[in-house]
This record gives sequence, C-alpha cells and structure tokens, in this order.
Amino acid sequence: MAEMESRQKITKKFWIKLVIAPILMFFFAYAMVPIYDVFCEITGFNGTTGRVDSEQKYVVDETRKIEVSFFAMTMSGFPIQFGPKVSSMEVVPGRFYTTSYIAKNNTDEVVVGQAIPSVAPTDAALYFKKLECFCFNKQVFKPHEQVEMTLRFVIEPELDERIKDVSLSYNFFKLKS
Repeated sequence: MAEMESRQKITKKFWIKLVIAPILMFFFAYAMVPIYDVFCEITGFNGTTGRVDSEQKYVVDETRKIEVSFFAMTMSGFPIQFGPKVSSMEVVPGRFYTTSYIAKNNTDEVVVGQAIPSVAPTDAALYFKKLECFCFNKQVFKPHEQVEMTLRFVIEPELDERIKDVSLSYNFFKLKS
C-alpha cells in the first residue's frame, strides 16, 4: 500500500512539472523580445542605436572628423521607394546634425511601414544617438505620396578615436494597417 501511494505522489508531481514547464517556457520566450530590445539599446549590440531626449551639450573636438554613410533598404514586397537625401556627411563628435530620407509610395493604396536602424561598426552603435528619427514611429504613406523624413543625430565624443567611418542603415518593412 505504501508503495502505491509513493507511486501516485511521484506521478502527481511528474504531471504538475510536465504542465508547468511548457507554461514557463512560453512566458520566457515571450519576454525575450522586449528584454533583447532593451539589451541592444543599452549595449549597442546588433548595431542598435541609442536615443537622447534633448540636445545635450558635449565637448566638441573640431580636429576630429568622422565620415557617416547613409544606406536604405526595403523588405521584399514593400512598395515604397526609399533612400537617403545625402549618401554621406563628415561630422564632428559632440555636435548635432540633421539629414533626411526620402520615401515615395508608388501605389494607389495607403501603405504603412516601419524603419529599423542599424549602425556599423557595432562598437559605434553605443555612441550614435538620435534626437529625432522617423524610425521611432510607424509611417503612413498616402497613395503616390512623397515624404521627407527627418533624422537628427549626434555621435558622442567618447567613441573610440580609431573609428573614422560609421554606416547608418535603415531597413523599411511593411506593417499590416
């Protein structure tokens, strides 16, 4: 009789663990996306850029120049022409700069999209900060509408002095409206 009760307890514990384990795994997987996004923003991992809330004062070294190149891509099936207004600019770390990207909807329909930025080299991503960016929000394009979207950024002076070139790339993808 004692052996039977022991087996029932083991079986009951086993079934409880069997049910709880997948539930915990689901919640862990669900939480990974926002945790990963926060991790990337804090560390600059995966080329993720940071954000500043106001035009802060940085120590500016006029003798130091960094070439920033701008790139644009669209995901397959995204019917928007998208590209930077200028392909590159020379910047001084600590000074804010403004540039823009041009997007044109070539369809007869409203198109909704979101741009995801990436900075290379990844060591520079931590020091590439945006004050204003079209990538912060989803974009709605009316039929045949052309839009100039603003980007205001700074490269913090703490960026490693060996880095002389930085690339900022946006990948635009379609959202369901």
